[in-house]
Amino acid sequence: QVQLVESGGGLVQAGGSLRLSCAASGRTFSSYTMGWFRQAPGVEREFVAAFSSSGTTYHADSVKGRFTISRDNAKNTVYLQMNSLKPEDTAVYYCAARRRGSLYEISAYDYWGQGTQVTVSS
Repeated sequence: QVQLVESGGGLVQAGGSLRLSCAASGRTFSSYTMGWFRQAPGVEREFVAAFSSSGTTYHADSVKGRFTISRDNAKNTVYLQMNSLKPEDTAVYYCAARRRGSLYEISAYDYWGQGTQVTVSS
């Protein structure tokens, strides 16, 4: 069982930055691929980024060059550094953990955090 708790969301002006954190419980954190997803009102939840257990990172095209996922296995924490934020980045951001299946697919993730709101004003 893995429990995930996100933090770091808030209100920021367009062009600004935020860093989201996701703290995980459990002793097997390093064996999980960790992902970030987001969901805006009236829109399906979408993939943002993932950091595999083998050390490979993946980012959605919409955030490449602006967002960076990282992880610290010693702290059981995954981060999402978000720079050059745009109003269309406004959403609830969720952290998730998976062991198998496509890392782009919501259904492959076994554990989810409660989400943290990110609002980007124009």
